Amino acid sequence: MSAEQGGFRVALLGHGNVGAPFAALLEERADAIERLTGRRPVLAGVLTQSRGDFGELLAASDLVVELIGGLEPAREYVLAALAAGLPVVSANKLLLSQHGEELFAAAAAAGVQLRFEAAVAGVIPVIRVIEGSLAAAHIERVHGIVNGTTNYVLSAMERGLSYEDALTEAQQKGFAEADPSDDVSGRDAAAKMAILARLAFGAPVRLDEVPYEGIEHLQSDDLEYAREFGLGLKLIGTAERIDGGLSVRVHPAFLYAGHPLASVTGSFNAVTVESQAITEITMSGPGAGGMQTASAVLGDVVGAMLPGTWRPAPATPMELVRDVASAFYLHMEVADRPGVLAAVTAVLGEHGVSIKSVIQRGMGESARLVMITHPVVESRLRDAVDETVRFDFVRQRPRTIRVIEEEFV
Repeated sequence: MSAEQGGFRVALLGHGNVGAPFAALLEERADAIERLTGRRPVLAGVLTQSRGDFGELLAASDLVVELIGGLEPAREYVLAALAAGLPVVSANKLLLSQHGEELFAAAAAAGVQLRFEAAVAGVIPVIRVIEGSLAAAHIERVHGIVNGTTNYVLSAMERGLSYEDALTEAQQKGFAEADPSDDVSGRDAAAKMAILARLAFGAPVRLDEVPYEGIEHLQSDDLEYAREFGLGLKLIGTAERIDGGLSVRVHPAFLYAGHPLASVTGSFNAVTVESQAITEITMSGPGAGGMQTASAVLGDVVGAMLPGTWRPAPATPMELVRDVASAFYLHMEVADRPGVLAAVTAVLGEHGVSIKSVIQRGMGESARLVMITHPVVESRLRDAVDETVRFDFVRQRPRTIRVIEEEFV
């Protein structure tokens, strides 16, 4: 059935790594979707930099799928589609994390749906779960692995590869872009956590309000020492209530084996939602790949074809909390002299940093002190580290990585 014959007409903006497989999947699954919705989806046309006219495509469509990425002209196109009364499906995490409130308001004003499940955590239906099954739960924390590229790289590093070799392997297997900077810097994950924070807590959080730290600085020996403590490394995004406020952040973190995210390897994503009413639930699935993202986009298209006008609840600002308590992994390269450990622990103690475990390796000028602290407010640990740098036996600034202590067993 062609668009002219009365099918449900889908405009596709973008025909790249996600757009091309989406177009193929739309045709492949058209029969099943027609049986479910009573209407057969057909491609009304495709817009790329070199083909198609947006105005003509808009006039000939019942729904717009935005897969061009970036801020402009994506924002312009999405707003125009909503203003024309057309539902929109987008996988554009950057757009939603920067201009979400404007887009949500435009969808509400037009009385149409704006769906974006594919913008967060690959094929994991975390948005549907938060807005549907857990709508009545008072969510306390949402955290998880929301970037498949970094999870693959860290999994490869735990196999013994260097960061550089692990990233090259991820690129060769199609799990990392030629320019992976948004992924490895943590920016991609931060955009996704801004979106999840908006949905789980109703707070208007923008990408530029989310502190993030990536994996570029991590060293293979950090993973080796951590194994001695029974720890594995992940890039974790967190959004949680703290003292009436909200903390949203992205950073590498060590996890003990009993944590539900600890066993998530390769390019998989996983998101854990915690609430007193449910304790915790964890959802996992593929987090990288064009076909996987296309499948999530198609799921949103089907949702928009069914009755209903799902939209996020109105936003309520919350104070953003930045100084958060955590346990830490602390790696110090020192000269092995009498009194070094005592001097270091004395400085840490003065700043309220208590040591849980310690490993000492090496001799002479190439010794290492590796410690796990008890939970401490981050600013206190940072001040303590600043003070240890003044010792002449400390050979370079100590490395710190957060440790998540919770285990669900």
